Amino acid sequence: MIAARHLSKRYGDLVAVNDVSFELAKGEVVGFLGPNGAGKTTTMRILTGFLPPTDGQAVIDGHDMFEEPLAARRSVGYLPESPPLYPEMDVQGYLTFVAKLKDVPRARRRDAVDRALVRCGLTDVRRRVIGALSKGYRQRVGLAQAIVHSPPVLILDEPTVGLDPTQIREIRALIADLAAPKAGETQHTVILSTHILPEVEAICRRVMLIHRGRKVLDAPLAELTGGGRSLEQVFAQHTARDVAVEVSA
Repeated sequence: MIAARHLSKRYGDLVAVNDVSFELAKGEVVGFLGPNGAGKTTTMRILTGFLPPTDGQAVIDGHDMFEEPLAARRSVGYLPESPPLYPEMDVQGYLTFVAKLKDVPRARRRDAVDRALVRCGLTDVRRRVIGALSKGYRQRVGLAQAIVHSPPVLILDEPTVGLDPTQIREIRALIADLAAPKAGETQHTVILSTHILPEVEAICRRVMLIHRGRKVLDAPLAELTGGGRSLEQVFAQHTARDVAVEVSA
């Protein structure tokens, strides 16, 4: 469903992403980890078509993002760290607007919006102005805009940042449901970027770690945390390595 093939992104002498490759199968929920500045957001922006790679290929649901951009973008839903919301619009009106932008056919548009409202727990606030909603509900609206066109792939950047513990639990449950839905609902493949390691342990079954633009780890969560190790210990082990080398040098 997602294939990153030797992705690199350079800004002059700065290498933000360096030869990163991975694949995600249908229904996988993968935690994409790394320190600040590691290249996570750049990689996700390449996968969603917001940035062109300097080298490499991004394929979404069989479509090359830069050779078949319309087909690839129809196959992906993206929740950036700051959701692209219009605070003066009401929830239903905003989702209808997004559905139009994402080429949901007119005959299916109302049903698509209703499904997104139900799946994201927004039916009771569908007529509320987005700017008057709590942070947790605005994040739900952000998720709803990502799924309104029923894409097979979801790319979520820090989906619970700034939420309180109750809101975090609710959003985690929602993401888990998107990957393992009830009968008749779209199953999504999810790549989830976060700094909250318990979130990865609660939702994901596989972990990828990027550090200084390079992928340094890609393994099942159960394998990484076997033998009593915590994900925090695994993270520290792989991100502290370069620091130790620099200090010793």
